[in-house]
Amino acid sequence: MRTRIKWLILLVLLTLVAGGIWYKTRPKPIEILVAPVERGLVAKTVANTRAGTVKACRRAKLSPSIGGQIALLPIREGDQVKAGELLLEIWNEDLKAQLALAGREVEVAQANANATCFSAGEARRQANREEQLFSRKVGSEEEADRAVTLAKSLEAQCNAAKATVLRSKASVEVARVNLSRTRLIAPFGGVVAQIEGELNEYVTPSPVGVQTPPAVDLIENDCYFVSAPIDEVDAAGVRVGMEVRIGLDAFRGRSFAGKVRRISPYVLDLEKQARTVEIEAAFLKESDFDDLLAGYSADVEIILAISDNTLKIPTEAVIETNGDRKVFVYQPAGDIVNERVVTTGLANWAQTEVTSGLGEDEFIVVNIDKPGLQDGVSVTVVKK
Repeated sequence: MRTRIKWLILLVLLTLVAGGIWYKTRPKPIEILVAPVERGLVAKTVANTRAGTVKACRRAKLSPSIGGQIALLPIREGDQVKAGELLLEIWNEDLKAQLALAGREVEVAQANANATCFSAGEARRQANREEQLFSRKVGSEEEADRAVTLAKSLEAQCNAAKATVLRSKASVEVARVNLSRTRLIAPFGGVVAQIEGELNEYVTPSPVGVQTPPAVDLIENDCYFVSAPIDEVDAAGVRVGMEVRIGLDAFRGRSFAGKVRRISPYVLDLEKQARTVEIEAAFLKESDFDDLLAGYSADVEIILAISDNTLKIPTEAVIETNGDRKVFVYQPAGDIVNERVVTTGLANWAQTEVTSGLGEDEFIVVNIDKPGLQDGVSVTVVKK
């Protein structure tokens, strides 16, 4: 009896030791993150490859068409100006004097023309009288011819004097145009972003391609759009008028509604960069302009197609192997996961549409790169 008890005790001890060893060395459940299969909207989108830029609808880097010394500078950086407002004026007293002189020459030419034309009128009346007298056999033919010739001569001088008046007026316009070249006028309303130069400093024209800073940088601050590069592979599906979601680094978590307003007619090929097509996206709400500044970095997400009220899962949960798309489905009853083949539809970087293979309210594994994750393994959910 004692021997049997000893063996029984020994067997229990061995069982406990074996159980303890198994407990210590057993495979631990894999920790997983899961997400539900939900019903909602999925959009197929493409996004820019590099950061886009918020640009003003109109921006002009302005300089006078001639060089000279700044005589008048009524603006400061940050000022709001209206179209037609004077921004800068170069010293132009000589041109003002020329304009005044041209105006006086018009007055002189007009006075000479008036005097000549009055004389021509009198000569014409005298010629008519001489012709009437000659027709009545009272006057001589010679006197009548002399009067007619004098009238025609004075009429020609009158026409020449009128032409001189027109030439003088044209000289006034030339002087006025030359004077206008010394004045820099705002072509549109906007904000003065930058000024290069101060009173009495010398400024020069700044043509395109010449490394001379413009005198005034004027930005229209009530209209903006986004310019962004799209990879040439994705650009083929983009069309003008497509809906766009715009994100700005300056306003994280906020999305601006927009639409594609222009697609570049050529592919941009820059050294050491992927070939891209530049697109422009317009903001749909003018109220958004109040928060924007030209130069903000921006991202655009162009919506190519939409599936509404469809099953969707996180895109990161989908595994592609040998042409099949699979997911790991969490089974709460046994705390295990099962691998399942699914059929997908539209997809973007965040969500993928599921057309078959899953049911609503099932849970799928999100961290599919977890070591040891495979069909039938034990798991423990650490986060839903």
